[in-house]
Amino acid sequence: MSKAAIEKTNAWLQDWVIELNLCPFARHPYEQGKVDIVSTEASDVKSVFRFILSELDRLQQTAPEELETTLVIVENALEDFDEYLDFLQLSESAISDSGLEGIVQIASFHPDYCFEGVAVDDAANFTNRSPFPMFHLIREKSLEKAVAAYPEPEKIPQRNIQLLREMGIGEILKRYHKMS
Repeated sequence: MSKAAIEKTNAWLQDWVIELNLCPFARHPYEQGKVDIVSTEASDVKSVFRFILSELDRLQQTAPEELETTLVIVENALEDFDEYLDFLQLSESAISDSGLEGIVQIASFHPDYCFEGVAVDDAANFTNRSPFPMFHLIREKSLEKAVAAYPEPEKIPQRNIQLLREMGIGEILKRYHKMS
């Protein structure tokens, strides 16, 4: 587990996700110490998959009062975005096959994240760009509770896209380099 990768991801979480309020549900569990950031240095997909399964198990075995959500950093694999998306689909199938659908979900982040039908250099893609390929394991109940308490949660993605497009790619890249 790389301390540097965890520190860089922690900076991204604080200085990007929380500071810009890209995920309005992130601040509270983060400030309570209920967000775990873990990293695998595995370079093969099978080892990464086993690591994610072990983190899913750990999330389920730990009380929500102690651990609400986990960010899994993949340092040495899944650099190719298409390969990452294939792996994400496999991971989501594993959640469904193991009976965890409706209990845990995965949010996806990648350095080259690009929404379908959006230009690669569109600032909107930075809503899901991260320093490393990453999987966010989220308890559905925690998410449902947060969404219920937030006014118009369905507008969050569009608000984020508008915010980042108004910020512009130059300012985004400047902020990103500060986190490096």
